[in-house]
Amino acid sequence: MTPKGLKRVYVLIGLFVMVVLPAMAIISACSPQTPTATPVPPTAVPAAPTAVPPVPTAVPPTEPPPTAPPPTAVPPTAVPPASGYKAKPLATFNTADFTGSGLCVVCHAQLEDQAGNDVSIDKHWRSVMMANAARDPVFLAKVSSEIERTPALQAAIEQKCSVCHMHMAFAQAKVDGTEIAMFGTGFSSKENKLHQAAYDGVSCNVCHQIDKGNLGTHESFSGGLVIDTSTEPPDRNSYGPFPEPFVNNMRRVSGFTPVAGLQTLNAALCATCHTLYTPYLDAAGNVAGEFPEQTAFLEWQHSTYDDIGQSCQKCHMPDAESEVVISNSPKPPTIQARQPFAQHHFVGGNVFMINLLKQNAEKLELTASTEHLDGTLRRLVTQLQQKTLTLSVTEAKAASNTLSVALRLASMAGHKLPTGFPSRRAWIHFVVKDSSGQVIFESGKPQADGSIVGADGDADPAAYEPHYDVITDAGQVQIYESVMHDYAQKVTYTLLAGQTYVKDNRLLPAGFDKLTAGKDFAVYGQAVTDANFQGGSDEITYQISTQGKSGPFEVTAEVLYETISYRFAQDLAQDDTELVKDYMAMHDAADLTPVVLASVKQVVQ
Repeated sequence: MTPKGLKRVYVLIGLFVMVVLPAMAIISACSPQTPTATPVPPTAVPAAPTAVPPVPTAVPPTEPPPTAPPPTAVPPTAVPPASGYKAKPLATFNTADFTGSGLCVVCHAQLEDQAGNDVSIDKHWRSVMMANAARDPVFLAKVSSEIERTPALQAAIEQKCSVCHMHMAFAQAKVDGTEIAMFGTGFSSKENKLHQAAYDGVSCNVCHQIDKGNLGTHESFSGGLVIDTSTEPPDRNSYGPFPEPFVNNMRRVSGFTPVAGLQTLNAALCATCHTLYTPYLDAAGNVAGEFPEQTAFLEWQHSTYDDIGQSCQKCHMPDAESEVVISNSPKPPTIQARQPFAQHHFVGGNVFMINLLKQNAEKLELTASTEHLDGTLRRLVTQLQQKTLTLSVTEAKAASNTLSVALRLASMAGHKLPTGFPSRRAWIHFVVKDSSGQVIFESGKPQADGSIVGADGDADPAAYEPHYDVITDAGQVQIYESVMHDYAQKVTYTLLAGQTYVKDNRLLPAGFDKLTAGKDFAVYGQAVTDANFQGGSDEITYQISTQGKSGPFEVTAEVLYETISYRFAQDLAQDDTELVKDYMAMHDAADLTPVVLASVKQVVQ
C-alpha cells in the first residue's frame, strides 16, 4: 500500500473510533469539567512554549522573598455566577499534519498527581492566551490596524502574524500550497477549511512537533520553528520530556509516535515565537530593515537565569507536587507515573485580557468556561504578586523641610519586566500624607480610563515620560516601558513604523549587564547612565518639600502593571476597522484598574 493510502487508513480508523467509541456521547456533551469529544490522542507529554508573551519568571535562590501586597492588590474582575459560561468543545479536526486539541484530551485529561491535585492538561491550557492566540481581540484589532495603515503590505502582515498565532493553519496552508491569509476568506472565515486549525491557537500539535534542529538560532525566531511534514503516519514524531514513552495507542489511533525530545524543556523552543522581529518602513513606505519587537529569549540569555538553567518552562509551567500518570488510557501498570510533570499553566501577566475574554466569552466562542478562566486568573495573580517583584524602602528621612525616600525595586523575572509586546508598562504610584492624613504629594495616580496622572505620553501622543533617578515633582512619574521611534525620530505606536527604541527602561533580570547587552535588547534613554538602574533592580529617590506641613509623614508606594497602555489603546482607536471597533467596545466596557505587583508603607518621623 502506498504511504498516502496508509494515511487514509489511519484517518478512517480515527473516524471509526470517533463514531463508535462508547464514550463519545458523554464526551461530546463537553461539560467544562470533562474532556471534549473524540478519541484520538496525539500527544502524551507536556509541552514547553508559550504564545503570548510571559511576564515574570521565578527567583534565583539568592533573591529576597517577595513583598506581600495589601488586600487592594486583587486584580480587576467581573465575576459571573458560578454557573457562568459553558465552554465550547475543543477542536477535533484532522489535517495531513496536525490534529485538534480535542483529540488529545481524550487521554490527557482528568489527570491527578499523587497528592490528588488536578493537573489536567486541557483544564489548564484551554483558558490561557496560548489556546486563545487566534481569538485574542486586541491581536486581531492590531493586525487590522497595521493593514489599514499600510494596505500594500497586507499579505506580508497576515503571514507574519499568523505564523505564531495560527501556526497549524499557516503551516498546513504552506505545505498544501494554498493561500496564507487571516481575513476575508482566510483562516478567520468559518468557511475556510483550516479555520479550526487556526482557532485552536498554539495547540498541542504545534509545540510537541517542533524539531530541535535550528532552535536558538536567529532563523528559528519570528515563527521559524521547524515541523517535519514529510513523514507519513504512524511515524510522525510527537516529542515530550520523558524517556521510553508507551507508543502503541498513539501510533495505532492518531498516527503519531511519542518520542523523547528534550527540546520541550529548552527555552529556545519558546523563543521561536517569543523572540520576534518585524519589518519597519522608511519615509517612502518601503521595508528598510527589521525591528526587535519582542526579545524575551535574548534578555533571558543575557541574565543569571540562563547561567543557572532556569528556563521559561520552569516558571511558566511549574512542576506538579508529585508524580503523574500522564494519560488516562492505558492504566498502570502498562504506563507508570512520571516526574517532574510540567503543569500547562502558561501564566504570565495578562490578567486584563483573561478578564476581557471572560466578559466576552459567548461572543468570542471560547473553548474555556468561566471556571477554567477563573482558575487561570488565580494562577496569574499568584504569579504577579508573589513571584515577580519586591519593593522596599532603603532610606527615609525628614530634615530641612524635605522628605527623602529611597525605594528599591528587585525583579524576579527572567527577562525584562514587563517584556514582550510594547503596549505594556509598570510604574510607581507614590503617595505622602501629613500628620492630619492629608495627601501632600502624589506621583503616578492611575485613572479609571487607564491613563496615569502626570504621564507625558498619556497627555500628548507625541511625547513620552523619561526615566528618573530622582523625582521632586508630582508631575514626574517613574514608568518602566519601551517607547518606539519611527524613521523621522517621532514617537509611534505603529509596529511597521517602529525603527528603534527611544526609551527602554524596563526592569532588567538579575545578572543583566546593560553595558554589554546587544542593541536588539539593550537599555535606551536616561536609564543607560543611571548608576542605580542595574541588572535585577532599580533604586529611585523621592525628594518632597514639606514646607508648612507637619509630620510624622506616611509614605505609601506601589508598583502597578498594565497590559494595554492608555496611549496604545487611544492610538489603536483611530482606525475604523470592524475588528478595532469590536475590540474598543470590549476595552471601554472593561475594568481598566491596574494590577498591584508589590507595595510598601512606612511612617517617617
